[in-house]
Amino acid sequence: MNWTDYLRDKMGQLFSVDVWLPRDLPEYAFGVLYTLGSLTASSFVILVVSGVVMAANGPQWWAVSAIGFFVRGVHFWSVQAFFFFMILHLLRVFFSGAWRGGRERTWLLGTLSLLIAVPTAFTGYLMRGDFYSQWNAVQAKDGLNALGLAWFNVLDAGQMYGLHVVVLPLILGVLIMLHIILIRVKGVVPPYPSRGETPTVGDGEGVRDAES
Repeated sequence: MNWTDYLRDKMGQLFSVDVWLPRDLPEYAFGVLYTLGSLTASSFVILVVSGVVMAANGPQWWAVSAIGFFVRGVHFWSVQAFFFFMILHLLRVFFSGAWRGGRERTWLLGTLSLLIAVPTAFTGYLMRGDFYSQWNAVQAKDGLNALGLAWFNVLDAGQMYGLHVVVLPLILGVLIMLHIILIRVKGVVPPYPSRGETPTVGDGEGVRDAES
């Protein structure tokens, strides 16, 4: 089989209706804890949309206009929701052994997403322009210089704006998308079996649920 046939088969499996819109879901997939990933992804979508609107209109708009204040508030609170649901999601998948059944890469991508989300939020906080953001920028610059990361100049508003609006969200979005794709392919890990209970098929591969 040549690489075009291989790629065609893999893409056909990945983008099939059964993968993205399954008819039958395992019983555990209807639990509230299994919606935390979807809530995290939904918060990220609101973050991106409100951020694009703010970037398109500029700081004079979100700092003066009433609608700009509202969009800025939506952006701020979606950040809080994003991290709130992400931390809960991380705790859930950690204590349920989400790396079981060949899901190590799914777990790794989720962890990397959290690590990238932190500097993404931090660069956005530095763009507020108030006293607290300026004070944190000065303190962060001293810490980064001590770590040998002086090229990451938190006092450079242009650099922080570019990182926050383009570079870091793009990396974060790609990681989240790959994370969701692996979830759809591998499925979400089921709960640990009770003592003496035979492990289900979900401890391996191929069981999918509605979480993203």
